[in-house]
Amino acid sequence: MNKIRGMRWWMVGMVTAGLIVNYLARNTLSVAAPTMMKELDFTTQQYSYVVVAWQICYALMQPIAGYVLDTVGTKIGFAVFALAWSIACASAALATGWQSLAFLRGCLGLAEAAGIPAGVKATTEWFPAKERSIAIGWFNIGSSVGALCAPPLVVWALLHGNWKWAFIIVGGLGIVWSCLWMWLYKHPKNQPHLSDDERNFILSGQEAKYTSSETKKASWSEIARNRNFWAIAVPRFLSEPAWQTFNAWIPLYMVTVHHMNLKEIAMFAWLPFLAADIGCVLGGYLSPFFHKYAGVSLFTSRKMVVAVGCLCMIGPGCIGLVASPYVAIALLCVGGFAHQTLSGALYAITSDVFGKNEVATATGMAGMSGYLGATLFTLVFGILVTQVGYAPLFVLLAVFDLVAAVVVALAVRERFIGGTSAPIGAKAMLNS
Repeated sequence: MNKIRGMRWWMVGMVTAGLIVNYLARNTLSVAAPTMMKELDFTTQQYSYVVVAWQICYALMQPIAGYVLDTVGTKIGFAVFALAWSIACASAALATGWQSLAFLRGCLGLAEAAGIPAGVKATTEWFPAKERSIAIGWFNIGSSVGALCAPPLVVWALLHGNWKWAFIIVGGLGIVWSCLWMWLYKHPKNQPHLSDDERNFILSGQEAKYTSSETKKASWSEIARNRNFWAIAVPRFLSEPAWQTFNAWIPLYMVTVHHMNLKEIAMFAWLPFLAADIGCVLGGYLSPFFHKYAGVSLFTSRKMVVAVGCLCMIGPGCIGLVASPYVAIALLCVGGFAHQTLSGALYAITSDVFGKNEVATATGMAGMSGYLGATLFTLVFGILVTQVGYAPLFVLLAVFDLVAAVVVALAVRERFIGGTSAPIGAKAMLNS
């Protein structure tokens, strides 16, 4: 059997491709929204209800999706959820009004909830601790690449047909990816194309909670009683509204406030997500950089990356001070960079403090917290944006992220038992 050099990076590439399709499916709506609102005759407030339907279903499903992934495994779980979200995405072409669109987007949210937990779980299986933040940074670019690709794809569909084609095309891409994942993905212990040297490098660099075959699976209640869970869940609750606002509202913001037309949206609306890509990758490398040159522990370096991202969120908080649409786009680029930098660091922290049989569940539960925060903010956003405008709401997003940085710095703890990071399952559970 031929061995493939750097097989772990090919695997993270597969995860990245899956997240690209995942975020393409969710961001297709935001770009098509101005056209769909006219054709299907619904208002800005009703559009916010459609967005909220997706967010509520996504939030509530995240811990369930994580639990399923921890139970059935990364390979089968990720493929089944991806197939489901692809069908749900394509079905949006059948929408006849905001109510039916909200229902179909809710179905999409239920299926897409597995994306990030599956990515984190695959990364913990395939990478040693010292490379994990880098790998998470690379797979996390899938979220912003998907958002980046949505504007030109949707505009192309609008100019060459109608908005329905955009949803159908993205759904088809997801079905293709699901088949490839089932064919190609294997755990490193069972991957025949992985060299013995690379397999030993991966497994020897993982914490005991990932290599031990006796690690027990913690229940939802055990995870919820863990201090570190809340130290991650609260910052997710505070920071996720910013990313969901960027995903759902940037095109409408640029049309409403800066009067951009469809072609200008296609030209500029993707730039914040390109900056987010840079944040994903650079944020992943910042952790080992701080670890090496600032003389701090690997765990502390994750906290420092969160702080960098949260401070950068001051940029989009200043968006109400500028009149130029191009400066506004630049500030939104700073926001995209900021969020994905801190988001990747939070995922890395999650993988540091939870074991292999609970990391997807913990990621999903923290994700639920994040999307509940995003849902509440979207409801407020949809009501207040027509009354106070966008600027005060962007200031509020910046304040949320600064508070999130303080919570991470003060609350999250790395725990050790006998010199190794402790799993929280069963007898190893320690309450801080």
